[in-house]
Amino acid sequence: MAWAWRIATVAGIPIKIHGTFAVLIIFLLVSGLLGGRGVTAALSSVLFILAIFVTIILHELGHALTARRFGIRTRDITLLPIGGLARLERMPDLPRQELWVALAGPAVNVVIALICFAVLVLTTGEVPVVSLDSSATGFLGRFIAVNLALAIFNLLPAFPMDGGRALRAILAERIDYARATEIATSIGQGLALVFGLVGLFANPFLVFIALFVWMGASGEATSASIRGALAGVPVSRAMLTDFRTVPLDGSLPDVGQLVLMGSQRDCPVTGADGELVGILTRDQLMTVLGTSGHSESVSEAMTTSFEVADPREMLDGAFRRLQSGACPVIPVIQDGQLVGLLTAENVAEFMMLQGALETASRRTP
Repeated sequence: MAWAWRIATVAGIPIKIHGTFAVLIIFLLVSGLLGGRGVTAALSSVLFILAIFVTIILHELGHALTARRFGIRTRDITLLPIGGLARLERMPDLPRQELWVALAGPAVNVVIALICFAVLVLTTGEVPVVSLDSSATGFLGRFIAVNLALAIFNLLPAFPMDGGRALRAILAERIDYARATEIATSIGQGLALVFGLVGLFANPFLVFIALFVWMGASGEATSASIRGALAGVPVSRAMLTDFRTVPLDGSLPDVGQLVLMGSQRDCPVTGADGELVGILTRDQLMTVLGTSGHSESVSEAMTTSFEVADPREMLDGAFRRLQSGACPVIPVIQDGQLVGLLTAENVAEFMMLQGALETASRRTP
């Protein structure tokens, strides 16, 4: 994600902070000072926000570590002004696994609230006041209330909140995954409309939440639609078979001419025996040509970090790996030989072609 910088690594997962989050902290500090609250009160507000975002990191780690139990890695966790984002390499294959991953985050918030509640009871000997109103309770009392509110909010049955994923997982145990996603998406968008209408007359922040929920639900519906369209389709049906390779000792200007002459953006690099040894992407080519001119060779500009696929592999799994990888192309290898290339453009064209054929077949009497 652009404008995000790593601040820590926890359990092998990079934790990043988005630049807009720093802007939020500065805004709270400045608004507190300009509002006449004093330096101490302003710093206290900032400290409380930082504590909340530590909680959000723990919330996202709950998702990530639960997903790890099912063999799913997390690429990173990013702190945003609206919360946190854990980028899983893929969604769980089984509905029950998705349910556990979805519920793990809110469960972390509930555990944090219970621990803080117990600390207050043991240290004060009294049942603490829990409220979002800072004037009615202390730091920990408000912190407990925020964690409970985060758990409840995330359990709303609307994408992209955890409750939407949990609802889909429960439905998918009984009906088709695509239909379960459709139902969960409709409920999420319905809640978004309610938030938007209430926000227009009560709290403008609810309008922002409504837009967030609506876009998240639409994005999840699109993702599920792609997954359904590609399921059960072998890579061989969508891969590019008309392509050119470049030699390991070739020159970059020659490769540039090859890119200009055709529609191929990324070139497989082969050794003297014809074996695939690397990928030279168009972006790498342009970057090296722009900095070193003609002095670099293909071997110095190519990448050796890329995924490979088998033509008999299912397209949905290969496409997920293509999206999560750094290389924009996946070479397709059969019996040690390069037989095709898989790119996002090819997959998109395959889906458009299939959609057109399905539309034509429905119109045919």
